[in-house]
Amino acid sequence: MRILGIESSCDETGIAIYDDEQGLLAHQLYSQVKVHADYGGVVPELASRDHVRKTIPLIEAAFEQAGCGPESLDGVAYTAGPGLVGALLVGTSIGRSLAFGWNIPAVAVHHMEGHLLAPMLEDDRPEFPFIALLVSGGHTMMVKVEGIGEYEVLGESVDDAAGEAFDKTAKLLGLDYPGGPLLAKMAQQGVAKRFVFPRPMTDRPGLDFSFSGLKTAAANTIRSAGDDEQTKADIAHAFQTAVIDTLAIKCKRALKETNIKRLVIAGGVSANTELRHKLERVMQGMQGKVYYPRTEFCTDNGAMIAFAGMQRLKAKQYAPLDMKTQPRWPLDSLKPL
Repeated sequence: MRILGIESSCDETGIAIYDDEQGLLAHQLYSQVKVHADYGGVVPELASRDHVRKTIPLIEAAFEQAGCGPESLDGVAYTAGPGLVGALLVGTSIGRSLAFGWNIPAVAVHHMEGHLLAPMLEDDRPEFPFIALLVSGGHTMMVKVEGIGEYEVLGESVDDAAGEAFDKTAKLLGLDYPGGPLLAKMAQQGVAKRFVFPRPMTDRPGLDFSFSGLKTAAANTIRSAGDDEQTKADIAHAFQTAVIDTLAIKCKRALKETNIKRLVIAGGVSANTELRHKLERVMQGMQGKVYYPRTEFCTDNGAMIAFAGMQRLKAKQYAPLDMKTQPRWPLDSLKPL
């Protein structure tokens, strides 16, 4: 079977064609970073307009890359939520309309399920069950995964997501948008332990996250410590270390509570090299293993939507004719296969 995947939940237009025997045949991605950089964050209306301009040309490029056409498809998958409602409507209307026009099934995909299953695109795939740490600009959550669609959310952020906290702190440091990767790069020049920030919500039971207070601590330090480049780098190092330590502590706690030895990290923040190294050390100490997608599939992309859509297509969980989007969509409300 072969499926077209469309991702348009935020500020990246991702298109992919996935074959259940041959694997990923095509992968096209357009990032709107330059569109939103002047505003210091995503402008929803501009994001929607850019998806309108880019989605069809990227689909045509994907067909050319894969060497096939619509007649070879068995379905169309699109991100139906969660995300920016206008951006979701673009991908949903295009995906559902193409499926109708080509007389093939459509599949509505949960954006975070796409991230959660992204490591399945690699040769070294995790077996079920596993614990998944989903960390991105909009979400931070710990999920127990028994199978596709069998998700139990063990904990999630009560305020800012980890990626959001990275971007906001980077902005306070005077870095351009998107600031998370730039902060991580700046942190490489920082001196360890000059500044020490709290590891929020690690001194109490539970697996929820909170990064708003950590961001505030960084903001207060930035205002009081000076703005020379070394001081900024030291603050960036301390902030990144605090976030990574917090995520690692929570992961270790979840693994111990569930007695599971496999950990998946996915989402944009999972591309952070220091986070990967930290969790690899944690899993080595627990005689377990950590899995993550290649860097290009950590951020939003069409490949993860195509793969997740393929699983739903095989289970005949088709989308109805109405074009429904869900800007808020609990992950644990999904149907198991």
